[in-house]
Order: sequence, then C-alpha cells, then structure tokens
Amino acid sequence: MNLRRLRALVRKEFLQILRDPSAIAIAFFMPVFLLLLFGYGVSLDARHIPLAVVVDRPTAETASFVGGLERSSYFAPRFFPGMRQARRALGKRRVDGIVWLRSRFSRRILRGETTSIGVFVNGVDANNARIVEGYLEGVWQNWQAQRALAAGQPLVVPVKGQERIWFNPALRSRDYLVPGLIAVIMTLIGALLTALVVAREWERGTMEALMATPAQMTEILLGKLIPYYVMGMGGMLLSVAMAVGLFDVPLRGSFAVLLLVSTLFLLVALGMGLLISSVARNQFVAGQIAIVVTFLPAFILSGFIFYIPSMPAPIRILTHLVAARYFVSILQTLFLAGDVWPVILGNSLALTLMAIFFLGLTLRRSHKRLD
Repeated sequence: MNLRRLRALVRKEFLQILRDPSAIAIAFFMPVFLLLLFGYGVSLDARHIPLAVVVDRPTAETASFVGGLERSSYFAPRFFPGMRQARRALGKRRVDGIVWLRSRFSRRILRGETTSIGVFVNGVDANNARIVEGYLEGVWQNWQAQRALAAGQPLVVPVKGQERIWFNPALRSRDYLVPGLIAVIMTLIGALLTALVVAREWERGTMEALMATPAQMTEILLGKLIPYYVMGMGGMLLSVAMAVGLFDVPLRGSFAVLLLVSTLFLLVALGMGLLISSVARNQFVAGQIAIVVTFLPAFILSGFIFYIPSMPAPIRILTHLVAARYFVSILQTLFLAGDVWPVILGNSLALTLMAIFFLGLTLRRSHKRLD
C-alpha cells in the first residue's frame, strides 16, 4: 500500500463531497431534521387524553373522584349530560374513553357496599386503550387511598406493590427514542450515502478512471471508507450533542466506549454500502436496495420503536441479522443505564463479526476489472 496514493485518494473524495450538496445534507442536515422530528414530534407518552365524564347524580363523592381526573396530567376530562351524548363523542373519536358514575354510586359508597364505575374505552388503538385503562385504575386506587385517609381508616389491600423504575424514572419516551435514532442516522450516512456516491461514480465513468491508475483496489476502497467514516462520526457527534444538550437525554456511560462501538457499527454500515454499490452500479437501484436492506430493517427490526420480544418468533430470529439491533441495544444502555459490560461486549462482538464479514466480502468482490 502506497500512503501517498491513499492520501491523494482520500483528498479527492473529500473534494468530491464538498462539491456535492446532497452528501453534506444527508450527513449533517438529515440528523438535525430527524432528531427535531422525533424529539419534538414523536412521543409514545400518553398525556392529556380526552375523556368523557358522565355523572348521573352529582355528590361530594363524585366531585372528589372527578377532581382526581382533572388534577391528573394524563387526562383532559370533558363533561357530558348523558351516556347518549358521550357514546356519540366516542364514536366520532372526539374522546378516547368514557367514565360513567351511575346514580347509585354515592349511595352504595356511603352504605359501605361494593360499587363500580362504568368505563368504556376505544379499542381501535389497542396500545392506547391499555394505557387508558391503566391510568384510570391508578386514579381509582389513589382516590380510594385518599378517601380512607380522610376518614381515618386504613385502606385494606391484600398485596401492595412497591415500584421502582430504573434507568428512566421520568418514563420519557424521548430518552428511549433519541438514542435509538442515532443508529438510524448512522445507517443513513454509512450505507445509503456510500452506496449512492459510489454508484454515481460508476454512472459518470470516474470509477473506470480510478481503475486505470496504479492504485490498488485496497487503496481505492480505503479512499472511499475514510472520508465517509469521518462524515459518519461527525453526524454521530452532532446527534449526541443534540441529544444531551437539546433534549436532556442523560449519557451515563463512557464517551470513549460510545466512540468505539460507533466505529464498529459505522464500519458495518460502510461495508454494506460498498457491497451494495459493487452489485448495483446504478444510483436508483443502489438507493432502493440500501433502503430495503439497511434503512427499513434499522427502523423496524432494531428495537428502536417496536419491542422485539413481542414480535413473532420468525421475525425475532430475523432481527439477529440486523446490525442496528445490536447498536440500538448498546446506545440505549450507554445513555440510560451506563457501562453495563455484558450488554456492551456481547453486542460489540456481533458488530465486529458483521464488520469483518461485509468488509471482507466487499474486498473479495472488488477487482480492477470492468466486468
């Protein structure tokens, strides 16, 4: 390997990147756009849920229970005079649930009898329906505890759970989504951008000119890898800075470990991008393959949004072939839990093996021939 030729190839690639606004946009503007979109626009937290409240006979007991709903940040109660109007609002998706306090509600409570609350939940969105049920159960239990305390009577509960939430005590979905989004961003920069740029060189004929030079194939590949590695790490650092500084996502793990595992994942993404470009020498075809093979699996099958253990068994097996799965697990651990070495080392080993496989396969398929 001739270092002088390698330096010239790297310089040539950097000059080409500077002359290509689309490459700079994908590497630096796309991360900012995606982080702002997911950080502010996408949330898995259920807050201010529109809830219809129907009270047949207002009393002090119903007022105290409804007050618990109004004080909760999870609900935005809307009062209706009867169930007919409330059901109409539920059918039109103006509310996500109905709480019905029947006329005998207060009378049975004052007599010490068992009573019930009518709860109707829109089950079109099953996940949101379960969240609404859980929140209503929490409001009901809290109201019972406060009522027992006001009466000076102990609330008899056979089993009382003591909950402690580790790693994300605020239960903010942003702290969970933003670290995973970094893996998607690096997939875009590493695989998609590399596949498109190299395919463009094949279309324009500049790759044939490189083949005619004395440069070895290893030098040509390194000349492609080094600039896009620098761009990928720059996009990663920008994303981490926005995650910590703008979205207040904690980084509890080692920054050096973060750099190391990011390097491993970026090598996998770059290897996949170069391999795609060696197979598809057309920008459109290379872009389609890169989206289907790298971006979509990183978005859907990495655990970034969708919980992997809840997937069917064949899909769970398929996720082991997605490099972003291992990187997302490491990122979420480093940001929220810290340096948990069993998680970091196991997933890093998988990334190392995948980097060796894709880079080795790319080198094996790359020859200084036009066939």
